[in-house]
Amino acid sequence: MCMIDLSITTRDMLMKNDDVSGKAKGGKARAAKMTAEQRKESSRKAVAAKKEKALLPVSANEGKLKIGDAELDVAVLENGRRIISQASVFKAFGRPQRGGRAPQEEGVINMPAFMDAANLKKYINQDVMGVINKVKYKTITGSVQEGYDASIIPLVCDVYLKAREAGAITRPNQLETAKKAEILVRSLAKVGIIALVDEATGYQRDREKDALAKILEAFVAKEIQPYITTFPADYYEELFRLRGLEYPPENPRFRPQYFGVLTNDIVYKRLAPNILEELKKQNVKASKGTKLFQGLTPNIGYQKLREHLSSTVTIMKLSNDYSDFIAKMNRLHPRFEDVKTDELDDSDK
Repeated sequence: MCMIDLSITTRDMLMKNDDVSGKAKGGKARAAKMTAEQRKESSRKAVAAKKEKALLPVSANEGKLKIGDAELDVAVLENGRRIISQASVFKAFGRPQRGGRAPQEEGVINMPAFMDAANLKKYINQDVMGVINKVKYKTITGSVQEGYDASIIPLVCDVYLKAREAGAITRPNQLETAKKAEILVRSLAKVGIIALVDEATGYQRDREKDALAKILEAFVAKEIQPYITTFPADYYEELFRLRGLEYPPENPRFRPQYFGVLTNDIVYKRLAPNILEELKKQNVKASKGTKLFQGLTPNIGYQKLREHLSSTVTIMKLSNDYSDFIAKMNRLHPRFEDVKTDELDDSDK
């Protein structure tokens, strides 16, 4: 019985070796048919291809990102660029993969197949144009892969949603893609595609803390947002209690001046790197009475603030006094590095 198994294994191995030998023979046969000039050209192309591959950016982290029912192949390159594989972009929008239409004019960018329809053209802005070029890179295993900048996902979603809102989409397949885009936007609204890719690949364990500052712009709005009633009443009620102050105060709108210093420490210094300084810069240019949180982006910064406040109020309710509370905050929501606390009393740190 053992002899039979051994003979099968050996035969299988020999078949593979014969196959390799056959391929090698085929290559030699093709080379023999080439002219000297053709062999020279073939060799030149092989050298050029090898050089091109050597210059390609290399993937540092790779993983799979699950959004809805789609599992996307994602990577973070050594230069920090976040990438979604070409096939995964099609998968994200539920579209069959095909090549894009060839550009009609020389020098014109070849539009990806998932957005090359004529009725989408007017909704494609410069942000989209900046990420539609495919990126070639080497995977961890050394193979060459093509993908797109990760930010292409929300940008393409925006194209489809704007086109649908304007009534420009009528075909069933595009309506289905627009529906998929809406689901994707909702899925990405709270955390952002960059954070998702970092988590899926494990990159957040490798990056320096300072690297978080590079995504600060994602938290800060370009224009001040008109948010109302952001800080819940519980926040101030608990802050009064923890500081040993009577609540409610005689004047319902009264807040001790130093509450602003405490809030900066409790909230903004723990929300994102350098966010407080950036919001203060914006506030200088804004109209009088503008709150710091009104400078946060609606989809990322503001949502993150709401989540942080919810957690903070819970910690407040579980604390006996301010010292107990701040000790819990330092453990559960520590300040970002390099944050100054000179304006705080030692007991408040």
